[in-house]
Amino acid sequence: MNLKQELQTLNDKLDKFRRKLAAAEARGDATIVLQFKKEVATVTKRIASIKGQQTREFSKEGLALKALGFKRTLTKAEQADMGKLNKSVKGLVVVHPLTALGREMGIKDVTGFAPAKF
Repeated sequence: MNLKQELQTLNDKLDKFRRKLAAAEARGDATIVLQFKKEVATVTKRIASIKGQQTREFSKEGLALKALGFKRTLTKAEQADMGKLNKSVKGLVVVHPLTALGREMGIKDVTGFAPAKF
């Protein structure tokens, strides 16, 4: 299972445990409350671990992209016809600023990274 899927399933479990915890607190069942508090703590810790792992992967990928020979912001025309651009530039990697990788790299515009000038 990849990190994104695992993170989603853990968030689902966390939500389920929090709902069960609230129901147990409403009933006043102390042993069940204690059990679900432990479950919430372990799942929260695992989620933090996976998010850290994702950040490390994005940092590594960002460094690899920055190591490529050339980068520049793509024009609106190039963004509109991305298929043509990908065919004309060998090894082009396009990073959008709203993706996790784009946020990690701190880019502001759609940027293309390639080994040679394009």
